[in-house]
Amino acid sequence: MHSMMNSRFLQRLLGACALAAAAGSALPGWAQAQAQAPAATLAEPQAGYHRLKVGEVEVIALSDGTLPLGTGVLQAPAATVERLLAQSYAASPVQASVNAFLVKLAGRLILVDAGTGELYGPTLDKLPDTLRRLGYGPEQVTDILVTHVHTDHTGGLMHGATRVYPNAVVHVDRREVAYWLDPANKARAEANKQRLFVEAQAKFAPYVAAGQVKAFDGATELFPGLRSQPAYGHTPGHSFYVLESQGQKLVFWGDLLHVAEVQMPEPSVTIDFDSDPRAAAATRQAAFAEAAKQGYLAAAAHISFPGIGRLKRDGAGYRWFPLVYVNDALPGSPDAAQRNPGAAPEKQ
Repeated sequence: MHSMMNSRFLQRLLGACALAAAAGSALPGWAQAQAQAPAATLAEPQAGYHRLKVGEVEVIALSDGTLPLGTGVLQAPAATVERLLAQSYAASPVQASVNAFLVKLAGRLILVDAGTGELYGPTLDKLPDTLRRLGYGPEQVTDILVTHVHTDHTGGLMHGATRVYPNAVVHVDRREVAYWLDPANKARAEANKQRLFVEAQAKFAPYVAAGQVKAFDGATELFPGLRSQPAYGHTPGHSFYVLESQGQKLVFWGDLLHVAEVQMPEPSVTIDFDSDPRAAAATRQAAFAEAAKQGYLAAAAHISFPGIGRLKRDGAGYRWFPLVYVNDALPGSPDAAQRNPGAAPEKQ
């Protein structure tokens, strides 16, 4: 069951948490990765969105941009990482996409994650402009489903002191709110992770203070056909969101993985950003196994845009089959069912 955050609890959290970072604090992993490699530049921007249907529900993948990510943050021997990267014709740093998703459901505009804002450099913070190119203003977004409070997912909630999505209710597992807004957790965190708590105060806490955060407890039906699913490990309250319509299914994975070229063939590989690496690896193993068995679509925050596809077992690991681009499917045409990528493939 949902519950609006208790006001006394909020006052205690907000009053106790500092709003400014200590001078000279270490950059978080994403910012460190950006500093390690030059960003790719293009003469013109990419379109930044990709439409699909899941049953009768329209879903639009949205790009917030990309970021060079040094693979030294992976918890695996360098030789193993290099071997797996080479098998995918990749090298460190990889170009990590930052993806969000728009779900048009029951007259609502539901955004899954909110991008980075200005926190991680000029190759990101594209999400509001991408929405506008689709014909939607950020003020039209009714709901935001936050997979977790890391600020490559919530940094885009604020522009300076202004809420980018002034009319949206933010849905998030209560464990995330309690963890990231607790000053005791910040004090216990490693030095290079304390800035994430400061950024959570700057980017996420204003929605809490405005009464726009609706916390849920674990598995919860949020809207007809759309529910949360606990996926703890990467952060204490990390959540999947599961969309089902007309027998079709899409699971929004958030940060289940960061470097697909390594973590698909070796799901046990964790990353510095995980709060609980053992739990994160177990969650990934279970999610991969289920997705491969059931054949449904999955949407990930950091797989190359649009970040949507299916999994298939490949030995001890998995292979990723990205969504096929379809330009124009006419309703009622003979191949319309095949053009709906949400439909699960026939079992062999």
